[in-house]
Amino acid sequence: MTLRIGNGYDIHRLVADRPLILGGVRLDHELGLLGHSDADVLTHAIMDALLGALSLGDIGRYFPPDDPQWAGADSVVLLGQVNQMVGDRGWAIVNIDSVVVAERPKLKPHIQTMRTTLAQALGIAPEQVGVKATTNEKLGPTGREEGIAAYAVVLLSQMERH
Repeated sequence: MTLRIGNGYDIHRLVADRPLILGGVRLDHELGLLGHSDADVLTHAIMDALLGALSLGDIGRYFPPDDPQWAGADSVVLLGQVNQMVGDRGWAIVNIDSVVVAERPKLKPHIQTMRTTLAQALGIAPEQVGVKATTNEKLGPTGREEGIAAYAVVLLSQMERH
């Protein structure tokens, strides 16, 4: 069995008058993430992990922030496109593990919905998608609530060819 591992990271600034979307789930919060797309840092980190596992670059290569067609894009839809690229190259997701770093809002009530949403977009079981949340103990930009960050790691296996 041939395996590949990739990791991803993303951070976006928190601002007023933007929705807060994490893992494809819209959360009730007074601030949202600023970005060209919906700025879903969790989904972006997973996309970068998938691309990185196959040495395909990062999401900016495929969905450049200066390209108007990606303005306000739904990151879960983009995740599906990245997953298609992975599958087209003969690879399948074994599992994903991720962590979101945010002081607020509390993410625990939303974790299962995020896992389910991401799994559906990827065509895998929710048990293959790990999502955790932590704070930064008031340290750094995430701790000062200037932004939210996410880290992800993915394990891929090469599909058997018949």
